[in-house]
Amino acid sequence: MNLSVNNFVEQPPLSEAAFIAGFHAIGEERYHHKHPFHLLMHEGRLARGQLQAWALNRYYYQSRIPIKDAAILARSEDPAFRLAWRKRILDHDGDGTRSGGIEKWLRLVEATGLPREQALAGDGILPATRYAVQAYVDFVSTRSHLEAVASSLTELFSKKLITLRIDRLREHYPWLSSGLDYFTSRSRKPPKTPNSRLPGSCGTRARANIKLWRMPPCVPSATSSGPSSTLFILPT
Repeated sequence: MNLSVNNFVEQPPLSEAAFIAGFHAIGEERYHHKHPFHLLMHEGRLARGQLQAWALNRYYYQSRIPIKDAAILARSEDPAFRLAWRKRILDHDGDGTRSGGIEKWLRLVEATGLPREQALAGDGILPATRYAVQAYVDFVSTRSHLEAVASSLTELFSKKLITLRIDRLREHYPWLSSGLDYFTSRSRKPPKTPNSRLPGSCGTRARANIKLWRMPPCVPSATSSGPSSTLFILPT
């Protein structure tokens, strides 16, 4: 049965507390900490080669985060939003005085025993990984600006997973200890709120609308048609 868009009834805006609570509930249900690969990782059941493949392929995703965020920034006409959002690009590219997330991830690649040059050259990156990551960049470039920004809201509940990951990697893979700065630096950052991330032009209703936090995570949607082995590159 086809439903007319005229039958859609917009939900009333949520309070900020209800918005965050609802988003956290979706994170507990859908975030990639429940993916079989991550469960094996946290149980200490991965071989070195599997961790190398994870670090190498995940690097490709890391290297595209500033490109993704630049696409989101370029689409906004709100100076305040652009000022806030450009910090995300610096977080990954660095600012010339401190290392960004990309450099920190390269150190993790090296800690697995692979040369950083292999990651930089893209040698060994799976075609499915390239497809999934490019699908994410295309998503934020072509869908509504609100959807593009919402695709980064997973940071609201990723800190819990990052803390768990640090503990499990140290426990089960101590030889990775020199490459965990990416995770430890993120675990120290204060949590960000939805209002600090959504475009000002969206207004209060869009900031707290139930439709937004009911959206499925955007990167999993982009990768759902590909091999399940690519899902471990999802952001944390």
